[in-house]
Amino acid sequence: MKADGLYRRVHEALMCAEPDEKCRLTETLRADWAAGVLSREAADQPPVRRIEAPGRPERPELVPPQQVPRRRPGSEAGRAVLVHAIAHIEFNAINLALDAVYRFRDLPDAFVSDWLQVAEEEARHFRMLRARLRELGADYGDHPAHNGLWEMALKTDHDPLVRMALVPRVLEARGLDVTPGMMRRLREAGDEATVACLEVILADEIGHVAIGSRWFRHLCAERGLEPEAEFRRLIQAYLRGSLRGPFHVEARRAAGFSAEEIAALEALEAP
Repeated sequence: MKADGLYRRVHEALMCAEPDEKCRLTETLRADWAAGVLSREAADQPPVRRIEAPGRPERPELVPPQQVPRRRPGSEAGRAVLVHAIAHIEFNAINLALDAVYRFRDLPDAFVSDWLQVAEEEARHFRMLRARLRELGADYGDHPAHNGLWEMALKTDHDPLVRMALVPRVLEARGLDVTPGMMRRLREAGDEATVACLEVILADEIGHVAIGSRWFRHLCAERGLEPEAEFRRLIQAYLRGSLRGPFHVEARRAAGFSAEEIAALEALEAP
């Protein structure tokens, strides 16, 4: 039996615009990779190209971050806005994980396995949040959203080391920092159903950031770079030398940040 081309299948899922179908394609993709029926060497592989926009539905409308609706969990409508914002992050995270596999083809099979796992888990998170959104009387696409995650994908599409540093270890790690506060406010509002979704997501995202940390250190070792110094250099180069805090130290330690690295990040914390 002829093996199907891994990168053709990854590109198909990445460019799929319909959310439920993208999730299905992603889940099948990971299962087929695990079953050994996909080949990285198949003849029908698409070439690596810059992807200005991955597959996504016409809605939500993409607007500048300052135009995204405020997320106030005190009312059901406000909670729907909050859940919509998180669902949008998870939908984008599917694309980011798929793009890492599609784009960075010189890394070991373990890299493919790790990022297909991340993509599948992000798809599961999106499905879960979309179901919760519907329970709140809304759906994905009902509110404007911003495109910051994919903008960072474009800024880092030239180098897997830069991607691993700035997407999982900055953007996704920021989710580790802010999720406990969101859960606290939702509990105060009596929304235990959304809290239960965020508990699943927080546990999985620690693993995703840990995968990013592992591959960042792997790439630094290959290039003879000291990881913590290189991470600070990239923050300076791409983020003007500062990160938003405060930091969820316990979660970041579990995700591969050293105590010294966290102390250095706190020194860089934006006012």
